[in-house]
Amino acid sequence: MKFTAEQIAGILEGEVVGNPMAEVFRLSKIEEGAEGSLTFLSNPKYLNYIYSTKASVTIVNETFVPESPLTTTLIKVQDAYAAFSKLLEFYNQVKLNKSGIEQPSFLSQSVKYGDNLYLGSFSYVGQNVVLGENVKIYPNCFIGDNVVIGDNVLLFAGAKIYSETVIGNNCTIHSGAIIGADGFGFAPNPDGTYTKIPQIGNVIIEDNVDIGSCTTIDRATMGSTIIRKGVKLDNQIQIAHNVEIGENTVIAAQTGVAGSTKIGKNGMIGGQVGISGHLNIGNNVRIQAQSGVGRNIKDNEILQGSPTFGYNDFSKSYVHFKNLPKIVAEIEELKKQILNQKNGNNG
Repeated sequence: MKFTAEQIAGILEGEVVGNPMAEVFRLSKIEEGAEGSLTFLSNPKYLNYIYSTKASVTIVNETFVPESPLTTTLIKVQDAYAAFSKLLEFYNQVKLNKSGIEQPSFLSQSVKYGDNLYLGSFSYVGQNVVLGENVKIYPNCFIGDNVVIGDNVLLFAGAKIYSETVIGNNCTIHSGAIIGADGFGFAPNPDGTYTKIPQIGNVIIEDNVDIGSCTTIDRATMGSTIIRKGVKLDNQIQIAHNVEIGENTVIAAQTGVAGSTKIGKNGMIGGQVGISGHLNIGNNVRIQAQSGVGRNIKDNEILQGSPTFGYNDFSKSYVHFKNLPKIVAEIEELKKQILNQKNGNNG
Protein backbone atom coordinates (compact mmCIF):
# COMPACT_ATOMS: atom_id res chain seq x y z
CA MET A 1 0.00 0.00 0.00
CA LYS A 2 1.40 3.36 -1.07
CA PHE A 3 0.94 6.77 0.55
CA THR A 4 1.99 10.20 -0.67
CA ALA A 5 3.79 12.79 1.42
CA GLU A 6 0.65 14.91 1.21
CA GLN A 7 -1.54 12.11 2.61
CA ILE A 8 0.90 11.45 5.46
CA ALA A 9 1.12 15.15 6.28
CA GLY A 10 -2.67 15.17 6.52
CA ILE A 11 -2.62 12.33 9.05
CA LEU A 12 0.09 14.03 11.10
CA GLU A 13 -1.13 17.62 10.65
CA GLY A 14 2.29 18.50 9.24
CA GLU A 15 3.71 20.69 6.47
CA VAL A 16 5.27 19.25 3.30
CA VAL A 17 8.56 20.76 2.15
CA GLY A 18 9.45 19.27 -1.23
CA ASN A 19 7.41 16.99 -3.48
CA PRO A 20 3.91 16.48 -2.01
CA MET A 21 3.35 13.54 -4.39
CA ALA A 22 6.45 11.61 -3.28
CA GLU A 23 5.26 8.06 -2.62
CA VAL A 24 6.29 5.66 0.14
CA PHE A 25 5.33 2.06 0.82
CA ARG A 26 7.65 1.03 3.66
CA LEU A 27 9.29 2.38 6.81
CA SER A 28 13.02 2.54 7.49
CA LYS A 29 15.75 3.88 9.75
CA ILE A 30 17.19 7.12 8.43
CA GLU A 31 20.62 5.55 7.86
CA GLU A 32 19.03 2.68 5.92
CA GLY A 33 16.57 4.75 3.91
CA ALA A 34 15.90 3.74 0.31
CA GLU A 35 13.65 5.00 -2.46
CA GLY A 36 10.03 4.44 -1.49
CA SER A 37 10.70 4.47 2.25
CA LEU A 38 9.56 6.82 5.00
CA THR A 39 11.84 7.71 7.91
CA PHE A 40 12.20 10.35 10.64
CA LEU A 41 14.82 12.50 12.33
CA SER A 42 14.49 13.49 15.99
CA ASN A 43 17.86 12.64 17.57
CA PRO A 44 20.62 15.17 16.70
CA LYS A 45 23.09 12.26 16.68
CA TYR A 46 21.63 11.19 13.33
CA LEU A 47 21.56 14.66 11.77
CA ASN A 48 24.26 13.90 9.17
CA TYR A 49 22.19 11.07 7.70
CA ILE A 50 19.47 13.40 6.48
CA TYR A 51 21.86 14.73 3.83
CA SER A 52 22.68 11.26 2.50
CA THR A 53 19.51 9.26 3.12
CA LYS A 54 17.80 7.78 0.07
CA ALA A 55 14.43 7.78 1.86
CA SER A 56 11.71 9.43 -0.24
CA VAL A 57 10.10 11.18 2.75
CA THR A 58 11.51 12.20 6.15
CA ILE A 59 9.56 13.46 9.15
CA VAL A 60 11.42 16.24 11.00
CA ASN A 61 10.76 18.74 13.77
CA GLU A 62 9.28 22.02 12.56
CA THR A 63 12.40 23.82 13.84
CA PHE A 64 14.70 21.91 11.47
CA VAL A 65 16.53 24.08 8.91
CA PRO A 66 18.78 22.19 6.44
CA GLU A 67 22.34 23.41 6.00
CA SER A 68 22.86 21.62 2.67
CA PRO A 69 20.61 20.52 -0.23
CA LEU A 70 18.33 17.54 0.42
CA THR A 71 17.03 14.83 -1.89
CA THR A 72 14.33 13.70 0.55
CA THR A 73 10.93 15.37 0.91
CA LEU A 74 10.33 16.71 4.41
CA ILE A 75 7.21 16.63 6.54
CA LYS A 76 7.60 19.17 9.34
CA VAL A 77 5.73 18.47 12.58
CA GLN A 78 5.89 19.70 16.16
CA ASP A 79 7.46 16.48 17.49
CA ALA A 80 8.98 14.11 14.91
CA TYR A 81 9.35 11.18 17.31
CA ALA A 82 5.75 11.37 18.51
CA ALA A 83 4.52 11.79 14.94
CA PHE A 84 6.44 8.76 13.72
CA SER A 85 5.07 6.71 16.64
CA LYS A 86 1.55 7.79 15.65
CA LEU A 87 2.27 6.75 12.09
CA LEU A 88 3.57 3.34 13.22
CA GLU A 89 0.31 2.79 15.08
CA PHE A 90 -1.70 3.81 12.01
CA TYR A 91 0.42 1.57 9.76
CA ASN A 92 -0.04 -1.36 12.12
CA GLN A 93 -3.82 -0.88 12.14
CA VAL A 94 -3.92 -0.83 8.34
CA LYS A 95 -1.65 -3.87 8.07
CA LEU A 96 -3.73 -5.92 10.54
CA ASN A 97 -7.13 -4.85 9.22
CA LYS A 98 -8.02 -8.15 7.58
CA SER A 99 -11.55 -9.48 7.32
CA GLY A 100 -13.37 -12.52 6.02
CA ILE A 101 -13.31 -16.24 6.68
CA GLU A 102 -10.57 -18.10 4.85
CA GLN A 103 -10.81 -21.72 3.81
CA PRO A 104 -10.09 -24.31 4.92
CA SER A 105 -11.19 -23.39 8.44
CA PHE A 106 -13.92 -24.58 10.83
CA LEU A 107 -16.49 -22.29 12.39
CA SER A 108 -19.14 -24.08 14.43
CA GLN A 109 -22.76 -23.29 13.51
CA SER A 110 -23.43 -22.19 17.10
CA VAL A 111 -20.75 -19.48 17.02
CA LYS A 112 -21.90 -15.87 17.36
CA TYR A 113 -19.60 -13.18 15.97
CA GLY A 114 -19.62 -9.45 15.36
CA ASP A 115 -18.73 -7.35 12.33
CA ASN A 116 -15.35 -7.35 10.61
CA LEU A 117 -14.29 -10.84 11.73
CA TYR A 118 -11.10 -12.30 10.27
CA LEU A 119 -10.65 -16.07 10.58
CA GLY A 120 -7.42 -17.35 9.06
CA SER A 121 -6.93 -20.64 7.27
CA PHE A 122 -6.71 -23.89 9.26
CA SER A 123 -8.25 -22.30 12.35
CA TYR A 124 -10.90 -24.01 14.50
CA VAL A 125 -13.69 -22.30 16.45
CA GLY A 126 -15.73 -24.61 18.69
CA GLN A 127 -19.29 -24.80 19.96
CA ASN A 128 -21.07 -21.83 21.57
CA VAL A 129 -18.18 -19.44 21.10
CA VAL A 130 -18.96 -15.71 21.20
CA LEU A 131 -16.68 -13.33 19.28
CA GLY A 132 -17.00 -9.54 19.51
CA GLU A 133 -16.52 -6.84 16.89
CA ASN A 134 -13.31 -6.61 14.88
CA VAL A 135 -11.78 -9.87 16.14
CA LYS A 136 -8.77 -11.07 14.13
CA ILE A 137 -7.90 -14.77 14.35
CA TYR A 138 -4.80 -15.65 12.36
CA PRO A 139 -4.12 -19.06 10.75
CA ASN A 140 -3.73 -22.25 12.80
CA CYS A 141 -5.49 -20.91 15.90
CA PHE A 142 -7.67 -23.11 18.12
CA ILE A 143 -10.62 -21.75 20.11
CA GLY A 144 -12.38 -24.30 22.30
CA ASP A 145 -16.04 -24.58 23.25
CA ASN A 146 -17.82 -21.85 25.23
CA VAL A 147 -15.03 -19.29 24.84
CA VAL A 148 -16.05 -15.62 25.00
CA ILE A 149 -13.85 -13.03 23.28
CA GLY A 150 -14.53 -9.26 23.36
CA ASP A 151 -14.05 -6.53 20.78
CA ASN A 152 -10.79 -5.62 18.98
CA VAL A 153 -8.93 -8.78 19.97
CA LEU A 154 -5.93 -10.11 18.01
CA LEU A 155 -4.99 -13.80 18.14
CA PHE A 156 -1.81 -14.34 16.18
CA ALA A 157 -0.98 -17.55 14.35
CA GLY A 158 -0.93 -20.70 16.44
CA ALA A 159 -2.52 -19.31 19.61
CA LYS A 160 -4.57 -21.91 21.52
CA ILE A 161 -7.55 -20.86 23.64
CA TYR A 162 -9.02 -23.74 25.65
CA SER A 163 -12.70 -24.08 26.52
CA GLU A 164 -14.51 -21.73 28.93
CA THR A 165 -11.86 -19.00 28.64
CA VAL A 166 -13.10 -15.39 28.81
CA ILE A 167 -11.08 -12.67 27.05
CA GLY A 168 -11.97 -8.97 27.32
CA ASN A 169 -11.69 -6.10 24.85
CA ASN A 170 -8.55 -4.77 23.14
CA CYS A 171 -6.36 -7.77 23.97
CA THR A 172 -3.45 -9.13 21.94
CA ILE A 173 -2.35 -12.76 22.23
CA HIS A 174 0.79 -13.68 20.30
CA SER A 175 1.78 -16.83 18.46
CA GLY A 176 2.17 -20.02 20.44
CA ALA A 177 0.47 -18.73 23.59
CA ILE A 178 -1.72 -21.30 25.33
CA ILE A 179 -4.58 -20.04 27.48
CA GLY A 180 -6.57 -22.41 29.67
CA ALA A 181 -4.54 -25.63 29.67
CA ASP A 182 -4.95 -27.81 32.76
CA GLY A 183 -3.25 -26.68 35.94
CA PHE A 184 -0.50 -28.90 37.32
CA GLY A 185 -2.59 -30.87 39.80
CA PHE A 186 -1.75 -34.45 40.80
CA ALA A 187 -2.41 -36.36 44.02
CA PRO A 188 0.30 -38.81 45.21
CA ASN A 189 -0.71 -42.43 45.78
CA PRO A 190 0.79 -44.85 48.36
CA ASP A 191 2.48 -46.82 45.59
CA GLY A 192 4.35 -43.75 44.34
CA THR A 193 2.10 -43.07 41.35
CA TYR A 194 -0.03 -39.97 40.86
CA THR A 195 -3.71 -39.42 40.17
CA LYS A 196 -4.68 -36.39 38.11
CA ILE A 197 -6.93 -33.88 39.85
CA PRO A 198 -9.57 -32.60 37.37
CA GLN A 199 -9.09 -28.93 36.52
CA ILE A 200 -12.65 -27.63 36.08
CA GLY A 201 -12.10 -23.88 36.40
CA ASN A 202 -11.25 -21.39 33.66
CA VAL A 203 -9.11 -18.38 32.74
CA ILE A 204 -10.43 -14.81 32.74
CA ILE A 205 -8.43 -12.16 30.90
CA GLU A 206 -9.72 -8.61 31.33
CA ASP A 207 -9.43 -5.64 28.93
CA ASN A 208 -6.24 -4.23 27.40
CA VAL A 209 -4.04 -7.23 28.17
CA ASP A 210 -1.03 -8.25 26.03
CA ILE A 211 0.26 -11.83 26.18
CA GLY A 212 3.59 -12.71 24.56
CA SER A 213 4.56 -15.65 22.38
CA CYS A 214 4.68 -19.09 24.00
CA THR A 215 3.34 -17.81 27.30
CA THR A 216 1.06 -20.27 29.11
CA ILE A 217 -1.77 -19.44 31.50
CA ASP A 218 -3.32 -22.47 33.20
CA ARG A 219 -7.02 -22.84 34.01
CA ALA A 220 -8.01 -22.94 37.68
CA THR A 221 -8.63 -26.16 39.53
CA MET A 222 -11.90 -24.52 40.59
CA GLY A 223 -12.88 -20.90 40.10
CA SER A 224 -10.71 -18.78 37.80
CA THR A 225 -7.14 -17.85 36.99
CA ILE A 226 -7.48 -14.07 36.53
CA ILE A 227 -5.37 -11.61 34.54
CA ARG A 228 -6.65 -8.13 35.41
CA LYS A 229 -6.96 -5.22 32.98
CA GLY A 230 -3.85 -3.61 31.55
CA VAL A 231 -1.48 -6.49 32.40
CA LYS A 232 1.45 -7.00 30.02
CA LEU A 233 3.09 -10.43 29.87
CA ASP A 234 6.28 -11.02 27.91
CA ASN A 235 7.20 -14.19 25.99
CA GLN A 236 7.68 -17.62 27.63
CA ILE A 237 6.01 -16.92 30.96
CA GLN A 238 4.25 -19.61 33.03
CA ILE A 239 1.18 -18.58 35.04
CA ALA A 240 -0.14 -21.51 37.10
CA HIS A 241 -3.67 -22.38 38.17
CA ASN A 242 -5.68 -19.98 40.34
CA VAL A 243 -3.09 -17.21 40.09
CA GLU A 244 -4.37 -13.63 40.03
CA ILE A 245 -2.33 -10.80 38.53
CA GLY A 246 -3.41 -7.25 39.40
CA GLU A 247 -4.08 -4.32 37.09
CA ASN A 248 -1.25 -2.86 34.99
CA THR A 249 1.39 -5.27 36.26
CA VAL A 250 4.16 -6.06 33.78
CA ILE A 251 6.18 -9.30 33.80
CA ALA A 252 9.30 -10.00 31.72
CA ALA A 253 10.22 -13.21 29.92
CA GLN A 254 10.82 -16.63 31.50
CA THR A 255 9.19 -15.78 34.80
CA GLY A 256 7.16 -18.50 36.51
CA VAL A 257 4.35 -17.97 39.02
CA ALA A 258 3.21 -21.03 40.98
CA GLY A 259 -0.39 -21.87 41.83
CA SER A 260 -2.77 -19.70 43.86
CA THR A 261 -0.38 -16.75 44.24
CA LYS A 262 -1.95 -13.30 44.16
CA ILE A 263 0.06 -10.45 42.63
CA GLY A 264 -1.05 -6.86 43.22
CA LYS A 265 -1.47 -4.01 40.76
CA ASN A 266 1.17 -1.80 39.13
CA GLY A 267 3.94 -4.32 39.76
CA MET A 268 7.12 -4.73 37.72
CA ILE A 269 8.67 -8.20 37.65
CA GLY A 270 11.93 -8.85 35.82
CA GLY A 271 12.94 -11.79 33.67
CA GLN A 272 13.56 -15.30 35.03
CA VAL A 273 11.90 -14.57 38.36
CA GLY A 274 10.52 -17.58 40.23
CA ILE A 275 7.53 -17.02 42.54
CA SER A 276 6.33 -19.79 44.86
CA GLY A 277 2.71 -20.76 45.30
CA HIS A 278 0.04 -19.49 47.74
CA LEU A 279 1.76 -16.12 48.26
CA ASN A 280 0.44 -12.58 48.39
CA ILE A 281 2.53 -10.04 46.48
CA GLY A 282 1.53 -6.43 47.24
CA ASN A 283 0.87 -3.45 45.00
CA ASN A 284 3.66 -1.43 43.32
CA VAL A 285 6.21 -4.17 44.01
CA ARG A 286 9.47 -4.27 41.99
CA ILE A 287 11.25 -7.62 41.69
CA GLN A 288 14.62 -7.63 39.94
CA ALA A 289 15.56 -10.24 37.32
CA GLN A 290 16.51 -13.79 38.40
CA SER A 291 15.09 -13.34 41.88
CA GLY A 292 13.44 -16.16 43.82
CA VAL A 293 10.37 -15.21 45.87
CA GLY A 294 9.28 -17.56 48.62
CA ARG A 295 7.46 -15.26 51.05
CA ASN A 296 4.64 -12.72 51.09
CA ILE A 297 5.65 -9.26 49.88
CA LYS A 298 4.24 -5.99 51.23
CA ASP A 299 3.24 -3.02 49.07
CA ASN A 300 5.99 -0.90 47.48
CA GLU A 301 8.88 -3.28 48.22
CA ILE A 302 11.87 -3.49 45.85
CA LEU A 303 13.52 -6.90 45.97
CA GLN A 304 16.41 -8.84 44.56
CA GLY A 305 18.24 -12.12 45.17
CA SER A 306 17.33 -15.73 45.71
CA PRO A 307 15.73 -15.90 48.16
CA THR A 308 14.84 -12.24 47.77
CA PHE A 309 15.55 -9.51 50.27
CA GLY A 310 15.53 -5.71 50.17
CA TYR A 311 17.13 -4.27 47.05
CA ASN A 312 19.33 -1.79 48.96
CA ASP A 313 20.49 -4.50 51.36
CA PHE A 314 21.19 -6.79 48.41
CA SER A 315 23.28 -4.13 46.66
CA LYS A 316 25.34 -3.43 49.78
CA SER A 317 25.84 -7.13 50.46
CA TYR A 318 26.84 -7.82 46.86
CA VAL A 319 29.68 -5.31 47.12
CA HIS A 320 31.08 -7.38 49.99
CA PHE A 321 30.39 -10.63 48.15
CA LYS A 322 32.53 -9.53 45.20
CA ASN A 323 35.36 -8.72 47.64
CA LEU A 324 34.93 -11.94 49.61
CA PRO A 325 38.32 -13.53 48.68
CA LYS A 326 40.10 -10.32 49.68
CA ILE A 327 38.11 -10.09 52.93
CA VAL A 328 38.91 -13.74 53.76
CA ALA A 329 42.61 -13.12 53.09
CA GLU A 330 42.56 -10.08 55.38
CA ILE A 331 40.83 -12.08 58.12
CA GLU A 332 43.43 -14.87 57.80
CA GLU A 333 46.21 -12.30 58.04
CA LEU A 334 44.64 -10.80 61.17
CA LYS A 335 44.36 -14.28 62.71
CA LYS A 336 48.06 -14.86 62.08
CA GLN A 337 48.97 -11.52 63.67
CA ILE A 338 46.84 -12.27 66.74
CA LEU A 339 48.35 -15.75 67.03
CA ASN A 340 51.88 -14.33 66.73
CA GLN A 341 51.13 -11.77 69.44
CA LYS A 342 49.84 -14.50 71.74
CA ASN A 343 52.92 -16.64 71.13
CA GLY A 344 55.14 -13.63 71.77
CA ASN A 345 53.41 -12.85 75.04
CA ASN A 346 53.69 -16.49 76.12
CA GLY A 347 57.40 -16.44 75.40
